[in-house]
Amino acid sequence: MHRRQFLTHTTSGAVGFMAVGPHAWAARGDAAVASPKRLIVVFLRGAVDGLSVVVPYADADYARWRPTIAVAKPGAEDGALDLDGQFGLHPALVPLMPYWQAGQLAFVHASGSSDATRSHFDAQDFMESGTPGRKSTADGWMNRLLGELQRLPPQQRSATQAVSVGAVMPRIFSGQNTVANIPSGLATIRPSALDQAPVGRAFDKLYSADDPLAAAYRASREAREEIQTSLHSPMLQEEMVRANNGAPLPDGFAKDAGKLATLMRKDAHVQLGFMALGGWDTHANQGNGKGQLAKRLAPLGQGLAAMAQQLGPVFKDTVIVVMSEFGRTVRENGNRGTDHGHGNVMWVLGGAVAGAKVHGPWPGLQAKALYEGRDLAVTTDFRSVLSEVLTQHVSLPAVALARVFPSQAFNSKGGLGLIRT
Repeated sequence: MHRRQFLTHTTSGAVGFMAVGPHAWAARGDAAVASPKRLIVVFLRGAVDGLSVVVPYADADYARWRPTIAVAKPGAEDGALDLDGQFGLHPALVPLMPYWQAGQLAFVHASGSSDATRSHFDAQDFMESGTPGRKSTADGWMNRLLGELQRLPPQQRSATQAVSVGAVMPRIFSGQNTVANIPSGLATIRPSALDQAPVGRAFDKLYSADDPLAAAYRASREAREEIQTSLHSPMLQEEMVRANNGAPLPDGFAKDAGKLATLMRKDAHVQLGFMALGGWDTHANQGNGKGQLAKRLAPLGQGLAAMAQQLGPVFKDTVIVVMSEFGRTVRENGNRGTDHGHGNVMWVLGGAVAGAKVHGPWPGLQAKALYEGRDLAVTTDFRSVLSEVLTQHVSLPAVALARVFPSQAFNSKGGLGLIRT
């Protein structure tokens, strides 16, 4: 790490520590600063299955490719929540339906990176640097965005203008501009005593009888194994942990989301926010309307709803973007899960969003339409979505946008109609 980068990260950590105090919030809230347009990015590390988030239930090939993990059609038990007669929302995300109905939530399906990598680490790097296929980019696109915002009127700088929630400064905020860092409220997930083989065997023997208590114990053990995704391959399990890239699981997301939203509401200087959540690498036992993925999506939906509520009056000036490094295979695998794919779905939530619509061209799930014969194709570059948010919501000039996303190999003019004008 260069000396300048080291100082930036060190300063950012100190600033973040000071910014989380209530007195700091109050002092900022009393300042005569005009309410800015805000952007929050939530990154789902590990590659969430977009075909289960926004379910293309009207596409006849969807259920055919996924005989055991397809989310059922609306109206069925644990079925999708109908959005528009073609797509449905995963039932675990029911807390977000009021925002869809209010026209404040939209999705961009078949979106993603122009780079075809299926490496978690390369794909995350490219989406955070904003330069797919180029590993030499030194900074993240949100850090570059921060620099451009500081050039715009009224050209005010604040130690809390950009805030990252988490244990470490993410790639997306790396760069020369100082970013505040506040810690996540989630503790590191550690194995329980039962995960130790001798202890587990002892309890298995103790509860080996055929009685209700023993049956309850065995059911609990099976449920834990499913949740922890204890795969047969230790190498694959290790990969799934590393795919989280240090991000916490979504279980405590609502508390952290509320913390960031409260800071944004009370401090008019805070304009950019970032959070990352892990646990989306569902290679096995993914489930459908219920199961492992549903247990991840439920706290995510609750947390996003809590964030919107805690933002209060500034929700109308805020756009929340949820994104992931890539999608997952259209066909389920032999472990009743999905593997690394390509196209995914981006979520856009906020008072300025032209919601109640699934945006972007839908390529379909016919075999001939699949990317490399296995994945949902990408028809909308993720930078096109972000560019439209930056130009239409944040009012970033075209010359500044070109510095945030320097490549011209995508549609920087948008045209999706994501933001109300």
